[in-house]
Amino acid sequence: MRLVGALTAAAVALAGCATGPVDGNTLARDAAEWTAKQLNDKFGRRMRARDAEYIAATEIPAEPQDVGEVRVTPLAWSGRTSGDETATIDVRFAATVPSREPASFGDRGNTAGSATRCYRYELQLYRDTGYHEIRCPQGVTPPAPSASPVLTLPPDANDRLTAALRSATPDTLANVVRAAFPQDGIRVDTVIYQDTMVAAVGVPAERDCLVMIRTPDGMLKQVSYDRIQLEPGETGCNTRLYTNPPR
Repeated sequence: MRLVGALTAAAVALAGCATGPVDGNTLARDAAEWTAKQLNDKFGRRMRARDAEYIAATEIPAEPQDVGEVRVTPLAWSGRTSGDETATIDVRFAATVPSREPASFGDRGNTAGSATRCYRYELQLYRDTGYHEIRCPQGVTPPAPSASPVLTLPPDANDRLTAALRSATPDTLANVVRAAFPQDGIRVDTVIYQDTMVAAVGVPAERDCLVMIRTPDGMLKQVSYDRIQLEPGETGCNTRLYTNPPR
């Protein structure tokens, strides 16, 4: 994030008739503070259940920025955004400002400077992220956070469900579909409705859902639905998307 020029110009405007170069340490502190706010805006309102480590690994720049910019480093993470839980992430912002000679009349330039500031971010499901400055901890920087893959339906989910419905009988429907999707976290819902086999499989936390039917004459069909029905408080991923769709 290239902030030196913009912050220098702002400092000059505020300084009025002051003489001498702008203090680089002040510019660096401002740059670190501004970058911390930008990260808070990026975290924003949380709409998915995630571990703090996953958020730190996927939403904070993996590589430090160039000299003259701000180095952003996650320092600690705990908890998750699920239910009433809170994910907490501590981040260090280390800004380095190179010296700059005046470029034109009225431009004061600035001295070299640096500043390190740390902030704690608190993230909760369906709420805006909050943050506040904390004392930077001493010691060795921990290893970078890593992100475990998020559970979703497998790429061949359509083929799996098609094969399951094709081989199922009314008595075996639930077991056959569950056998096709044995992973923990994948929800399976089945029902016989007016002699039609109905199956819904999905990962509710990810709004990931597949609904399919097999009619009495053996025809297989994927059911379409309004995806807003997968949001919290709506129908959810289950067979009612076919048997009792919202009007």
